[in-house]
Amino acid sequence: MTTDLQRVDPALVAGNRQQLATYQATHFLWNVTDAVATITLNRPERKNPLTFDSYAELRDLFARLKYATDVHAIVVVGAGDNFCSGGDVHEIIGPLVKLKAPELLMFTRMTGDLVKAMRACPQPIVAAIDGVCAGAGAIIAMSSDLRLGTARSKTAFLFNRVGLAGCDMGACAMLPRIVGQGRASELLYTGRSLGGEEGERWGFFNRICTPEDLLGQAQKLAGDLAQGPTFANGITKTMLHQEWAMTIEQAIEAEAQAQAICMMTEDFTRAYNAFVAKSKPVFEGN
Repeated sequence: MTTDLQRVDPALVAGNRQQLATYQATHFLWNVTDAVATITLNRPERKNPLTFDSYAELRDLFARLKYATDVHAIVVVGAGDNFCSGGDVHEIIGPLVKLKAPELLMFTRMTGDLVKAMRACPQPIVAAIDGVCAGAGAIIAMSSDLRLGTARSKTAFLFNRVGLAGCDMGACAMLPRIVGQGRASELLYTGRSLGGEEGERWGFFNRICTPEDLLGQAQKLAGDLAQGPTFANGITKTMLHQEWAMTIEQAIEAEAQAQAICMMTEDFTRAYNAFVAKSKPVFEGN
């Protein structure tokens, strides 16, 4: 019997592989060092707001990262003293009030596609959050896998403060899973800012850093993840996301299948051999 996997053209698989270290970003900064990519939102004079073009480029880049062979972890940070102030008032909000429903739906679907692409890429994403982190900026932080903040960071899901619902880009689904239903309800109904230390207590931030150490700590964390079993890390990210919609029984079976696949990798064998040799395993992602 010929399986679907046996029908896959190896040339097609190879053709999907991408090297993104040399990617030339247009609407933000992009750097790859030791398999860690750093995305820097780079409009510090306006607290790094997003535009239609930066939304689209981020969406497309995260979609391509699914096939990247030279990026194993990602850091997202804002230039200067702030993370991201959300959608640019003049370049996004102003034009939106002039659009009709079909065009507005195209925009909201496009922004949601950015979150989908962030969750679908196998690389762990670490958000380094200082200063203002509002609106779409808060969504990018929420959509990351890990979040480091500072005591002066201010995270606000402020959609209701501009006359919109808090259910933006998956916030009503994802935020309660991070901080709990009651706390998420408070943030989404009031639009108030979540301070850094409060955010750590609530579980939104994994840890609090000084502003001077924030990026270095985020890149170190991403570097540690990049040196791990990257294929297995991708499976972990996939299961963390997919199991939201599963029963416990379904999740246990899905994890059994996922773990069996990981046991077929060379990294699993490398870890065993290193343990026997009393040495540290060197993972290669296969």
